[in-house]
Amino acid sequence: MADSPGCCRPCAACLLCLYSCQWITAKKEKRKGLRTTKCDYSWFLFLFCVFLFTLVWLYFAIIILNDFHNFNEFIFKQRKLWLDWSLVLLIATAVLITYSAVLLVLALCLQLCGQPLKLHWLHKTLLILTALTVAAAFTGLGIKWAEEWRSARISLQATGPFLHIGIVGGMTLLAWPLASFIYRTRNRGLKVFLLLVYCMVMIALYLAPLGITSPCIMEENQLPPKPALVGHRGAPMLAPENTLMSLHKAVDCDVQVFETDVMVSADGVPFLMHDEELIRTTNVQAVFPERAALNSTTFNWTDLQQLDAGSWFLERRPFPTVQSLSAGDLYQATKQRIPSLEQVLEAAKQSNISIMFDLRPENHSDYQSFVNATLEVILQSGIPLQQVLWLPDGFREQVKQQAPGVQQVYGRKRLQNEKEPLLHVNLPYQDMSSEEIRQYRQDNISVNLYVVNQPWLFSILWCSGVSSVTTNACQVLKEMKRPIWLLPSSTYLMIWIVVDCASFLAILWAFLLLKKCSQRRRPAESETDVLLTKINSLMQE
Repeated sequence: MADSPGCCRPCAACLLCLYSCQWITAKKEKRKGLRTTKCDYSWFLFLFCVFLFTLVWLYFAIIILNDFHNFNEFIFKQRKLWLDWSLVLLIATAVLITYSAVLLVLALCLQLCGQPLKLHWLHKTLLILTALTVAAAFTGLGIKWAEEWRSARISLQATGPFLHIGIVGGMTLLAWPLASFIYRTRNRGLKVFLLLVYCMVMIALYLAPLGITSPCIMEENQLPPKPALVGHRGAPMLAPENTLMSLHKAVDCDVQVFETDVMVSADGVPFLMHDEELIRTTNVQAVFPERAALNSTTFNWTDLQQLDAGSWFLERRPFPTVQSLSAGDLYQATKQRIPSLEQVLEAAKQSNISIMFDLRPENHSDYQSFVNATLEVILQSGIPLQQVLWLPDGFREQVKQQAPGVQQVYGRKRLQNEKEPLLHVNLPYQDMSSEEIRQYRQDNISVNLYVVNQPWLFSILWCSGVSSVTTNACQVLKEMKRPIWLLPSSTYLMIWIVVDCASFLAILWAFLLLKKCSQRRRPAESETDVLLTKINSLMQE
């Protein structure tokens, strides 16, 4: 066992013990003739690939946190079980990435110390399970949540420049164990192959910024105005969703539009509710257990007024922010009831905040009567009609005739032969590119994108020039005075050149230093071999 300079034998034996799950000293290793075989190198390559695989999944896990509340609601709808599954996701991902990272670091340290890479069968089994688990996660993401692939592409506009720096740094550090292996191995073909692959990867990384684009690479004076905030069901991180308390909390967050969902009771009263069932956001199972699974529209207004629409917020804690609320806020939440549209319009009028809503369910047989009842309440409320943003597509022409002052918001992009120009569009943030947002802005079309919770996503849309965003986290986005990062193109070019030059010099230094160490070690190894040969000859004589 030839030790590298600075690698003591006890440390090397300890590393080998952790990696191979057996304690092997230098004498035992020499007696057993342990060396790294082609199979061992194959397992090291597999370990490296699994680490990269889990690293990519970690990135995805962080990105999809923006939309994870939708996943929690989906699971509740299917299983009637509420849990913050984002914690489960992050903990499981952290365990997988930590395990593969520790194994990889051990392998690289063993390579630097000149030790054999004898991966234990238990580690091999766990690595295979890790790869299968991550593959299953990606498959499930592609089948059930395909739009998150588009979210990942958008995220690269926010993280691309920094990912480039990180990957260049990681590949630069990889030069040390690579150089150590190249100077140790006698297989010339393998040396040439590894060097060619490494050089091609580094050249591609050095030139990668040519393909990196981001709307936040711009001059400070080109930054568009900050997007207005639209409260998704109010301020659902600070109060029970679709309640008067949630509306008032949204007003405190400087939200300009209260986005909500309207249904109509059996006796014709429009009220606020997102789900078709009342189970998630009320205590209907306790008050009306035999009717709990029925559609919300089957209840009359008197029944709906008996329901508690706030205690669930404290029991299930849909967001981590619930535990940081004051005692007064917690008490107020327990007093919330399902509000009627009339009550909400009055509160919006007093707070000078606009209201945007969907009318559900769209496929109901009495949908036209729902539209009529909702219009009647709006017209009788006295709220300025320009403060009402109408989202439903059903019977839109009727709405235009009866309430021409109501602002029409469309959930689609404009068509080529549009008879009437669109003034407002409301779309998922994945459905519009930065170029489309800029074009709509130039054409004076207001673009609202939903649901935007994470500062990195808000920053990208801000730089793109979006008019407004619908958010659950109004208290977070309110505090942002500028995008997370904003770089002039000249500054980014300078960073690019400095990083590439520093990486190249570090790689060159690693190869030269290890070459010098290798040349010093060879004469000593030769003298040792000669001495051992002489001793062996004398013993035979």
